[in-house]
Amino acid sequence: MRNSKYSVYIPVILAVTLAAGILIGNRLTRNAGPGSLSLSMTKSNKMDGILDLIKNAYVDSISTDTLVEKTIPQLLKNLDPHTSYIPAKELGGVEEEMRGDFGGIGVQFSIQNDTVMVVDVISGGPSSKLGILQGDRIVTVNDTLMVGKGLKNEKVLSKLRGQKGTKVKVGIKRKSFRDLISFDITRGEIPIYSVDVSYMIHPDLGYIKVSRFGEKTYDEFMAGMNKLQEKGMKSVIIDLRGNPGGYLNAVIKMVNEFLDKGELILYTQGKNQARKTYKADSRGEFRDIKVVVLVDDFSASASEIFAGAIQDNDRGWIVGRRSFGKGLVQEQIPFNDGSAIRLTVARYYTPSGRCIQKPYDKGTDEYYKDIMDRAIHGEFQKADSIKYSDTVKYRTLSGRIVHGGGGIMPDYFIPADTLGYSKYYSKITQKGLVYQFALDFADTNRKELSKMTTSEEFENYFRKTDVLSLFVAFAEKKGIKQKGTDLKTSSKIIDNQVKAYIARNIIGEAGFYPIIKNIDKTLLEAIEKSRNPIQQNLSMAVTK
Repeated sequence: MRNSKYSVYIPVILAVTLAAGILIGNRLTRNAGPGSLSLSMTKSNKMDGILDLIKNAYVDSISTDTLVEKTIPQLLKNLDPHTSYIPAKELGGVEEEMRGDFGGIGVQFSIQNDTVMVVDVISGGPSSKLGILQGDRIVTVNDTLMVGKGLKNEKVLSKLRGQKGTKVKVGIKRKSFRDLISFDITRGEIPIYSVDVSYMIHPDLGYIKVSRFGEKTYDEFMAGMNKLQEKGMKSVIIDLRGNPGGYLNAVIKMVNEFLDKGELILYTQGKNQARKTYKADSRGEFRDIKVVVLVDDFSASASEIFAGAIQDNDRGWIVGRRSFGKGLVQEQIPFNDGSAIRLTVARYYTPSGRCIQKPYDKGTDEYYKDIMDRAIHGEFQKADSIKYSDTVKYRTLSGRIVHGGGGIMPDYFIPADTLGYSKYYSKITQKGLVYQFALDFADTNRKELSKMTTSEEFENYFRKTDVLSLFVAFAEKKGIKQKGTDLKTSSKIIDNQVKAYIARNIIGEAGFYPIIKNIDKTLLEAIEKSRNPIQQNLSMAVTK
């Protein structure tokens, strides 16, 4: 009994002894004299102190440089969603895209049926000069096989892209040739265009699609606009849907072309940055051109600056759905190792004084999930569902009410078009069959189709060719049969998509956009609005 009485206390005694040992051990370590580990953080910067501790006392070997690379993005995540770190190995690619050029062989490709097919050859580029053709299959790159399941765009790009002047050996499989054709290609500077297309929709109405704002965007935009003016343009639709933004200088120069001298384009201001104001300088070439701007949920940053300046100055209509809501300005600061940080240094404000930045206090994940939440809450269908974080009412030059705190609300809200959707359409879309069929059709009929150079020629061709029936048969072979009234419901959208993608595979965006216009509800509405005198009808706008 006596032994068992003491046995009750043994675990307690052991626990106390162990705790005391740990405490004494810590005290001994802290007071072990010169040269021992110190936890007093003698470094003035706590982060430096922690890194020194890890380097000198951590149980395993670890690269502090690697640790820093992994830690920086997590640190910046606590700021705003647009402050970011760009590692040295990624910076070159990012800057290439914004500059509008990169080193490559000058082809556009698509991976279909585990094979790399050349969809387009850039005129005047390295591949064009050597005779590589649309429809060629890239089988090998520097003796690396480029076929098989799991082949990704990233792998192909990493092999084809490279520094200008370097060489790459490409093995091509061409129809009617049994053996591979070998090409030794010297990589050249390949342009990345930010103006996808510019064409006349009607005798006096032009259309221009801008996909990003890079170093060369202004020059491309001016070239497109001047081409349209030569064809008699009096009104223009500028499509910024899906445009994520880019360089501030590019959009300022573009807006300047539409405003009178002294009219405000925007101003920027931050805690450590004094207010900087940007105004039109009277040199604008298109001050007499009527303007309609298209925006949607993915029009952000520079796109919103453009739309906000046009709207606040009562210069033209904004048509579509509420834009993304990015009103923060980043500055890129380089590091010695070739990496860089893009730090948010200011907010930008439209001419009426509104900041259109949406809230980001709930974290990055919730910030980007906002688009999904908009859809769930019905905003894509009804303008009345929109909620702004900024309750202040701002006014345009003519006194119309506009809002901040969550993107640019268009003057004419166009709900998302769901007409033509069916279970059949959903299935073929999930499998990407429209694109696959268009690629196969263009490849099979390339000899005949290559004689066509305009969208009008393609539309004449399609009037004589029942591509919809051919597509339905193609989809059935892929395991998707049309049932009931589904095909009737979706026939218009499928038919136009198939035709547009076929034309794109032969003559690029100049073939795609004029055909896809037929099922683009927002663009069709904008065409109607462009026919109204802008200044006389601004009071009729439906901005809430």
